[in-house]
Amino acid sequence: MGALTGLRVLDLSRVLAGPWCGQILADLGAEVIKIERPKVGDDTRMWGPPWMPDEQGDATREAGYYQSANRNKYSVAVDIASQEGQLLIQDMVRDADVLIENYKAGSLAKYGLDYASLSKINPRLVYCSITGFGQTGPRAAEPGYDFIIQGMAGLMSITGEPENVPQKVGVAVTDLQTGLYATIAIQAALWSRLSTGKGQHIDLSLLDVQVAGLANQGMNYLLTEKSPVRMGNTHPNIVPYQTFKAKDKDFIIACGNDKQFKDLCIAIQRPDLWEHTNFRSNQDRVKHRHALIQQLQQHFSTQNAQLWVDCIHAKQVPVGMINSIEDALQEPQIQARKMLVNVPHPQNSDFKMIASPIKLSETPVEYRQAPPRLGEHTWSVLQQYRSESELRQLKATGVIEAFAEREDVVGVE
Repeated sequence: MGALTGLRVLDLSRVLAGPWCGQILADLGAEVIKIERPKVGDDTRMWGPPWMPDEQGDATREAGYYQSANRNKYSVAVDIASQEGQLLIQDMVRDADVLIENYKAGSLAKYGLDYASLSKINPRLVYCSITGFGQTGPRAAEPGYDFIIQGMAGLMSITGEPENVPQKVGVAVTDLQTGLYATIAIQAALWSRLSTGKGQHIDLSLLDVQVAGLANQGMNYLLTEKSPVRMGNTHPNIVPYQTFKAKDKDFIIACGNDKQFKDLCIAIQRPDLWEHTNFRSNQDRVKHRHALIQQLQQHFSTQNAQLWVDCIHAKQVPVGMINSIEDALQEPQIQARKMLVNVPHPQNSDFKMIASPIKLSETPVEYRQAPPRLGEHTWSVLQQYRSESELRQLKATGVIEAFAEREDVVGVE
């Protein structure tokens, strides 16, 4: 039994931020019902290749992007643009605890699926809206995408090498952070509901989240009124804290304090650097950054990266190789932490996913089912709200869609 067992969530979101939140809640035991458009489904279902291979190694139409954020969910295909579809969702809301959506601000009101409408049906509902720019402000009605937000929020201005163009992060980090903040906000609202008996509306903006996520860099600006700039793999406040080029390839050193710097100098047989008055404190090392880095770089270029990593690691100074994703997933520590899990899929019994990082001693994460196929659970979920004859009529008129192999099996998963 998961920590959130008994919680029912309607996930009307698409792409990454909302689905990421829904997957976290599902991993923790919540019943998450993903509402998708008939025929099309979540946008990311079409974002392939790569596609998951089946048992024979042939490509299916299950996109890896979609699968990364939708395990442990039930897929129900409903046309919310139809009046019958809207009534279905409204009926489902009556016994739901949480609703997640990421439609443009105000756009669900015309369907009667906005917070004001649904809170009248279920005053205990926690309703989480995720948009690019929030429910208020001059850009509230505009769509928002992670890439645009990384640029607008200043993240790209501090990402990349100084001499090159600004860079986005290699994953949609703004979407992921927003999914995490959404999870926190939902659980906070549920905790509040225990004492008030009432749900509430959560208004999350990708732009707000990424500005908050500037962390120390945002604070650095507020203290100096000077915008931080791109510094590549160096750190604005700590030295040495960056990549270095060894004889064969690059590696990383992250000295977080003066003791670690002293131990680094001993490990690489350069005690003279620690003894130099310009390098004794981090404040001095930041001031004399270029002189120190030049000496370290020249020294590291004489040997291969693994030799440096081994000798520095032996002194317990933070150091590491720069792995490919393949290398990372083969790291003994990652394997020991069981960060790869097998979640059998109907088309691929050897289907593997990256696991949840959440480790709970009493209510561990469970991997109950692979990311669902479009409409895989339409019948089994909606039979709680409509009769078999009504479901068949709704299917005939295109209001709902059920997975082809299960069309004639009502109530069987």
